[in-house]
Amino acid sequence: MPNILLTQKCIRSCPYCFARKHMHDAPPEDILKWEDLIYIVDFFQSGGDTNISLLGGEPFLHPDIVDYILYIINRGMHVTVFTSGVVSEKMLVEAINKLECVDPAMLSFVVNLNNPKETPFSENETIGRFLSAFARFTTLSINVYKLGFDYSYALDTINKYGLQRHIRLGLAHPIPGKKNMCIPPEKMRQMAEEMMAYIPTFEAFDIHLGFDCGMPMCIFTDDEIGKLFKHTFGHVNFRCGSAIDVGPDMEVWSCFPLSTYNKKSLLDFQNHRELCEYFDQFHKTVRIEVGGLYEKCDSCEYRQKDMCSGGCLSHCLNKFINEAKIRNAQVYPIK
Repeated sequence: MPNILLTQKCIRSCPYCFARKHMHDAPPEDILKWEDLIYIVDFFQSGGDTNISLLGGEPFLHPDIVDYILYIINRGMHVTVFTSGVVSEKMLVEAINKLECVDPAMLSFVVNLNNPKETPFSENETIGRFLSAFARFTTLSINVYKLGFDYSYALDTINKYGLQRHIRLGLAHPIPGKKNMCIPPEKMRQMAEEMMAYIPTFEAFDIHLGFDCGMPMCIFTDDEIGKLFKHTFGHVNFRCGSAIDVGPDMEVWSCFPLSTYNKKSLLDFQNHRELCEYFDQFHKTVRIEVGGLYEKCDSCEYRQKDMCSGGCLSHCLNKFINEAKIRNAQVYPIK
């Protein structure tokens, strides 16, 4: 499923954000144009895609986002919007008026929610209005970026607003060569223990987690993997493929943490298959240089059998930032 960035501008300052400075420095005119949206939809729909994600930055900073959503839906594609829920009152009213009759089978909002205790009061109020208006469309997303993470606020928010009883759980990852809050590889086992300890609480309220990419299998014991298999109804996944992101300027890359690597123009590709093959080859090139987060990834049978990818490539590429350029040129960022 391709990710279309409507803008790279953001209004929040999440401590774990790997693109915080980049997004705050984005110019006001950094928005996706109508003609480019039409080209993108044509490109991916002709390749058989039936789902498109809209994100940013904050996608609701784009003045035409509601009309973009309706256009894609009218093309017969499902739209997932990744948002902070921090939406202006004017934009929220427009969204409510135009989207209230949309079938929830065609539209989803994934709200990336930080702990309300660490969020300004005015921002919490704004998010609350969004969740109240679009509860039937909305799933929460949380990013674990430190040990001792408090999962309870997600449960409380779901119960308060009647949201979908599912949580998209992600790990914050570094952008190679940059600084942001994230859990280092040597601490991920402790993070896994803390997360597993909270799963019975989620299950007691019929709330289930779904993993975003970047979780290495080996941070969980065999017993924990069995519990996760049942908890996720068999959908626990430790693989990480090419997540195709298309920027407002039509540049394309494989996942935002890797946006300084192998960036190309969407216009350079004939179809979605060719695009995925290009970035899949990039992933394979990096994995030849370093298998994964840990030394044991190089010889891990589960990685060799494609049951686990060895964690996010951003951690792997970070190892090469300050070394002499002695490897394949693709493992070094674009200057």
